[in-house]
Order: sequence, then C-alpha cells, then structure tokens
Amino acid sequence: MESYLPVIWAAIIGCTVAMYVILDGFDLGIGILFPFAESEHERDQMMNSVAPFWDGNETWLVLGGAGLMVAFPLAYSIILPAFYLPVIIMLLALVFRGVAFEFRWLGVSSKPQWTFAFAAGSMLAAFCQGLILGGLIEGIKVQNGAFAGGAFDWATPFAAVCGLGLVAGYALLGATWLIMKTEGNIADRARPTAKVLLVVVLAFMAIVSLWTPLAFDRIAARWFSLPNILFLWWIPAVTALVAFVAWRAIESGREALPFLAAIALFLLGYLGLLISNFPYIVPPSLTIWQTAAAPATHVFMLMGTLVMLPIIFGYTIFVYWMFSGKLREGEGYH
Repeated sequence: MESYLPVIWAAIIGCTVAMYVILDGFDLGIGILFPFAESEHERDQMMNSVAPFWDGNETWLVLGGAGLMVAFPLAYSIILPAFYLPVIIMLLALVFRGVAFEFRWLGVSSKPQWTFAFAAGSMLAAFCQGLILGGLIEGIKVQNGAFAGGAFDWATPFAAVCGLGLVAGYALLGATWLIMKTEGNIADRARPTAKVLLVVVLAFMAIVSLWTPLAFDRIAARWFSLPNILFLWWIPAVTALVAFVAWRAIESGREALPFLAAIALFLLGYLGLLISNFPYIVPPSLTIWQTAAAPATHVFMLMGTLVMLPIIFGYTIFVYWMFSGKLREGEGYH
C-alpha cells in the first residue's frame, strides 16, 4: 500500500493541474486577447463570457499547491525555492488581474487603466507559468535533499520558449472559447485569430518536442529507445490529427468543436510531458516515492480529498451547465 499511495496522490495532483490549465487557460486567454479587441464594447462582451466562471478556476491551483505541500513535502520544499520569483510574480499577477476584473466595471473614468491591468496580469501569469514549466523540465539542482541552485536558474532560453508557448496556447483556448460562447463580430473575428494561434501553438509544440530530447538524454531515452518508441508513436500522430480537426472545425463554422480540440491539444502535450518525466517529481533526481510524506499523512488527507473532489467537480459541472449557451451581444452579468 505504501508504494501505491504516492502514485494515487501524483494522479490527484496531476488531475488538478490539468483542470486548472484547461479551466483557467481560456480565462487567461481572454485577457491575453484583450489588446486585439476593436472596442471597449467588445472587451465587455469578452469579459462577460467568462464572468460566471473565472473566480472558481483558481480552486484547482490552490488544491494542486496544497496537495503538493502535504503529499510530497520534500518536493515542495525544493520546487518552491527554485521558482520563488516567477511564483510570486504569477500570484501577484493573478491577484491584480482579479481586482482589475471587478474594478473595470466600476471605474468608468479609469476603465482603460483597468483594461491594461487585466491584459497585463493575464499575460504575465501565463508567461510565469510557462517559465516554471520550462524550469522543471530542465531540472532542479538538488544537494542533500535541498535546493542547491541559484535564484535565477529558471531564466533560460528554453524556459522563455515554454513561457511564450503557454501564452499562445492560452490565447488559442480564449479564441476558441469566444467562437463557442459569443455571437456577432467578435465571434467572426475570433475564427481567423484562432487559426493563426493554432499554427503558432503547433510551432511551439514542435520546438519543445525537438528541443527536449536533443538537450536531455533522459527524455531522449524515454521516447526513442526500444521498445518505448513502439508504444509512444501514436501520441504525435494523434496530436497532428487533432490539430487538423481543429483547423477544419474553425474553417467549417463549427462552434464547440474548436474549443474541444484545443483542450485535446493541451491534454496531449501534458501527456507528453508526463511521459518524459514520470516518476520524477523533481527532475532529474527525485521521484514521487523519494519525496512522499508518511503513509498515515497520505491516508488522512485522502479521506478528506475523496469527499471534496466530487463536490468541486459537481460545482464546476453545475456552473458550466447553468451558464451554458451563447452570450448574445448586449447581454452580460454585470
């Protein structure tokens, strides 16, 4: 049982990260697309399309962070110091973005300033998340069970590419969300924007997919050694197929399918990252078993988590069902 508990908790944390990336991804994507709207009226419509959902999405971020701290305290004590600066900037950007979301409706004279804050906070939070992801893939220096690197080890070209790629990916989720949830000029203009972003995202996925095995022997061995390659070839093939489906769905006027295809692209990329790094939670040295808390802690926290997770899933499904359908021009929640 002791060997299975870390796997269960790794799966729970992995699920919460995936849920956050998907649900908060299109929300951040709306902010990233803010500067490209033609008018404040369009920005109002964009913001209204996510108004019922945005403030519940960070639940998954909190759950993932708390789960990491409790289930894998050694990993938490290493990862956090390694990324103090991008983590703090990301959290401040999310806070400032949340304040801007509400104050933009109230501050008539200061509306342009809050618009800028919302867009800048969205871009900065997304970019910092990509920096953290890139830094994790590159690896963290560990010595005697503690972080042994510098404060700016994460500031590398590869991490910057991951940051820009995540910004583009969130923008793609935001554009396809607008296709699905809005009507009129804003939905029409979201289609060509989504096509451009789809190409950009695929380019970043290709760059990272080539960069990682060339730069890191452990990832090259995971993907290109026998018999692994015989079992993993379908992942890039399915990714190309999903990208083609997304392109055709955008061109043919489909509404929900582009958004679902964009989510599928994220999940396939996420699966690729998990395959490249599992079971290392602090690449390239510490596994989930080496950093796990005591089994009694896992069991105790699992009892509460198994109760809360269905509640969170149920609440999320209920909200999305309650506010399903398109947001027509002139409609809103503020």
